[in-house]
Amino acid sequence: MPGPSRPLWQVAGKRDPQQEQEAQAWIETVIGERFPPGVPYEIALRDGIILCKLMNRLQPGIITKINTSGGDYKMMDNLSQFHKACVKYGVADVDLFQTTDLWDQKNIVLVTTTIFAIGRTAYKHPEWRGPCLGPKPSEENRREFSEQTLRASEGIIGLQAGTNKGATQAGQNFGASRKIILGK
Repeated sequence: MPGPSRPLWQVAGKRDPQQEQEAQAWIETVIGERFPPGVPYEIALRDGIILCKLMNRLQPGIITKINTSGGDYKMMDNLSQFHKACVKYGVADVDLFQTTDLWDQKNIVLVTTTIFAIGRTAYKHPEWRGPCLGPKPSEENRREFSEQTLRASEGIIGLQAGTNKGATQAGQNFGASRKIILGK
């Protein structure tokens, strides 16, 4: 719950361990490696190496250099490269977590949401033969109507709000009637 130092709008959503396990299992399957044993999910992802490997497996060469050593700056660069790769791959901006969400562990729920968004985007890449994550996104189901069909609906009164039977203005006299006094 929000403490005195964090306003309500900054509080991360409730983490779902089952979703995190599902995301972790998918990443492990895709990259062909296990997460380090005994290391929490958010710590294993924090340096960006696993996330960069994930993107390179989904689309080889999308990230040219993954920093595996160096200071915090190099590891944060991995997260920046990961973000750019996600956008190139087709993940919507709204589905991406901010670097601080993972680096400072402010919103791990959003990190998991991003992983699921990548998994859904994989459905749109026929060259990817591996597993996808989450439900398949819907595709456009465009319909063409003739002019005659479109015109046929113009005479219909929509009845979403009820019925139009007996709808008259009879009996509408609310409050006192208006008195008009002439000659004053």
